[in-house]
Amino acid sequence: MTDSTPQITMAEMQLTVDRWITTTGVRYFSPLTNMAILAEETGEVARIMARTHGEQSAKPGEKLDLADELADLLWVTIAIANQNGVDLSEAFARNLTKKSQRDATRHRDNPKLNSK
Repeated sequence: MTDSTPQITMAEMQLTVDRWITTTGVRYFSPLTNMAILAEETGEVARIMARTHGEQSAKPGEKLDLADELADLLWVTIAIANQNGVDLSEAFARNLTKKSQRDATRHRDNPKLNSK
């Protein structure tokens, strides 16, 4: 992110996605359709990771835009949260607290992470 990129909060993202879907997009897709889209977008991220960090090579002309695919993944995640009444800012804060308490020393004490 550059200094000229405007900052947007998660709440603003949720509102922006909702406004776009209910105007330009007409309405939300069904929850099951959005779940399928989430899986599809996850696969797109996996494809790029396999080609850029794994052993697979890109096909001629294949687009490897990780940022765009992650944004697609974020978009559909926000859509699912919106249609299920989930405030992602609150959910993230609770999740961070949970991880911080549960995993306070777990990773630091993991010999698999500390051996080189």
